[in-house]
Amino acid sequence: MKQLSRAFLAVFIAAFALMYLASYLNASEGYTGGNTITVYNWGDYIDPALLDKFEAETGIKVIYQTFDSNEAMLTKISQGGTTFDVAVPSDYAINKMMEEKLLLPLDKSLLPNYKHIAPKYLDMSFDPGNVYSVPYFWGTVGIIFNPELAGDLTFESWEDLWDPSLANKVFLLDGAREVIGMGLNTLGYSLNDTEEEHLQEAKRRLNELTPNVKAILGDEIKMLMANGEAAAALVWSGDASEIMDENEDLDYVIPEEGSNIWFDNMVIPKTADNVEGAHKFINFMLDPQNAAVNAEYVGYSTPNADALQYLPKEVSQDKRFYPDDEVLEKLEVYRNLGKRNLSHLNELFLEFKMHRKR
Repeated sequence: MKQLSRAFLAVFIAAFALMYLASYLNASEGYTGGNTITVYNWGDYIDPALLDKFEAETGIKVIYQTFDSNEAMLTKISQGGTTFDVAVPSDYAINKMMEEKLLLPLDKSLLPNYKHIAPKYLDMSFDPGNVYSVPYFWGTVGIIFNPELAGDLTFESWEDLWDPSLANKVFLLDGAREVIGMGLNTLGYSLNDTEEEHLQEAKRRLNELTPNVKAILGDEIKMLMANGEAAAALVWSGDASEIMDENEDLDYVIPEEGSNIWFDNMVIPKTADNVEGAHKFINFMLDPQNAAVNAEYVGYSTPNADALQYLPKEVSQDKRFYPDDEVLEKLEVYRNLGKRNLSHLNELFLEFKMHRKR
């Protein structure tokens, strides 16, 4: 019995020692729950140097993971299993997460840098009062074009995309809301319109565009437009900025009929392990100098009014990416239309893509 007790004691001591060693090693590398946060963001959507700076300033280790769509992000967070302390969903996805009670309300007392956000980018319909989210980046949907290939077309109107001279010279984003929304805007309807008669009218109008559509693409659109493979493309403004960095001969415009203004905001999922650390990270990203560094790296528009002074004037005063209030008034945020309506939009978009292949 003594031998058994001694053996048990030895096993207990060894197990305790291993646990202590593991705890020590984790702590030494910054992986303990108290000084670690997990950030879930879009790919290539932060300056890596800022992560290093945050870790150096706070002693909090950042585990950084990425997603490629709001739907993938929503699925992973709603299923649980992996804990995220900060996520960066888009506007309509934030509203959906609120409805499904997946978010924690923000403690503004822990976000002194919140004051730097321009008021016009706050209190949006998807999160009134910014109870659950803080703007990270924003942008628009518009047309990037190559003047050499587009002739006299200026694309101040969506209608220019239908010009016969653009046969097989137009790229479209592979996104139902962007393409169907463009069709609706072209006809003078809201891009959030769910009236069946209007949707069918938009689809018929889009079908008339098919002779001009060279391809419907994802990220490849950036490289192909930079290389002069098409005259015009439907793109997000941030992608347009990136493309124009590669090819200065291109231009970007928001058509006069209106378009989408989108927001990607920082939120704290309800299952966060380190809520205090999450607030520290959000506040760090709201610092004007950090926001400016991030905007220069990513290429999208910052909602941080006080960050603009740290950006080159050719960036901060570029009305293509920081449009004036007159243009902003014509832009709409995507509303959360619900599963049924979104499913129907996807069906209409698929029908449009199939029509192209006939």
